[in-house]
Amino acid sequence: MNAAVVVPRRRIAMPLVLAGITLVVYFSALNRSQPLIWGVAAVLSASLVIGFAWPHWLVGRLTVRRSGPDKAAEGKVISLGVTVENRGWLPRFMVEVVDRLPFVGAGEGRAPGGVSLGLIGYIPGIGRRGFQVSLVCEKRGLYQLGPVGLSTSFPLGLAEVRRGGQGGTSTLIVYPEIFPIAAWPLQGAPSLIHRGGHFLPSGAGSAEFRSLREYRRGDNPRHVHWPTSARLNQLMVKEYEPLASPCLCLVLELAADANVGQGKHATLEYAVKIASSLARLACDNSMPVRLAGQGKQAINVNAGQGEAHFGEILELLAIIDADGETPYHKVLDNVAADCLVGETVVTFLAEPSERALDTLQSLALLRARGAHLLAVCFERPSFLATDGGAAVTESPLFAGLLDLGAQVVPVRRGDDLMRLFNP
Repeated sequence: MNAAVVVPRRRIAMPLVLAGITLVVYFSALNRSQPLIWGVAAVLSASLVIGFAWPHWLVGRLTVRRSGPDKAAEGKVISLGVTVENRGWLPRFMVEVVDRLPFVGAGEGRAPGGVSLGLIGYIPGIGRRGFQVSLVCEKRGLYQLGPVGLSTSFPLGLAEVRRGGQGGTSTLIVYPEIFPIAAWPLQGAPSLIHRGGHFLPSGAGSAEFRSLREYRRGDNPRHVHWPTSARLNQLMVKEYEPLASPCLCLVLELAADANVGQGKHATLEYAVKIASSLARLACDNSMPVRLAGQGKQAINVNAGQGEAHFGEILELLAIIDADGETPYHKVLDNVAADCLVGETVVTFLAEPSERALDTLQSLALLRARGAHLLAVCFERPSFLATDGGAAVTESPLFAGLLDLGAQVVPVRRGDDLMRLFNP
């Protein structure tokens, strides 16, 4: 650990008053020959020395360690273990553990700073004390934790001494919150063969009979083959070979001026939650899903299925930021270049209104190439916490999306996303 540093308290009235009284008593003692006044002056002087020197001694020969997970989920509680070891022979008292934990307060958009993990009243000589502290991961992201340090102002509170740690640094990745989506009316891509448990809505594609098998929990009762079930005395269902299958393309808007709001109530945070939840729905039902976006670096996850593919998407969604300058319509043009006929392209529209016309033209290109559109439209004034402004359903962009036959989901700050996506 590095050298201790005296940090004056914001309220410095007490040491100033004590120093002033000490000077007054000394001047009084010089003009009088009373021993009692000299004794009072000596006590006050000793108090000043102890108040500023003792905190240095208290944090000396102390080491601190913090342990905890390196992965967590947004909104979940994690437990951190803290151990303070005294390498000196004499005990220490009233030592506070201070750590740099940027995820604390991130949900409100607060700047990262020191967080008090707890106060240890007594540490024996050549001994240690430890405790556990529980904290909420308020917002997804990749965070650099530490270094962890010690602080004390014992015994008189005249000065606070902080001993910063050179170690105790670690990283914590907080994955975005995922809300359940029971089902969503997706269209199908005829070029894909799908054998998962997700049934397309009517009109999304046709299917051919393949075989019979035993009934499994969750099977569609309409597919029970009653003559065979009666003959075998057990439920048998018909399996089909779909000629059309749902597939998703999630296109994030990562331009800096498109992200409005603070903390976990920013448009990008809502978009990440929605994208994560749709990706979870797709991978749970064996739907191909891919991810695209353009921040400072291009994001391009090819279509895939399964838990490993979902993990790759989730890792990216945990750390992305709205740090790009590329207009959204250019990102959509790149997606249109290799989209599949019947693919559902999920767009997240939060950009300034002056670019709406260019975006609509790119969306029209996607429709012309046979893609289906699911548009998540964010109402910017609600995220900016301003009064007035046109609602999403009254904007020209909303009307243009309806003309293109897109499914539109308007989103305001504070909306219950699970309710919106489970109609």
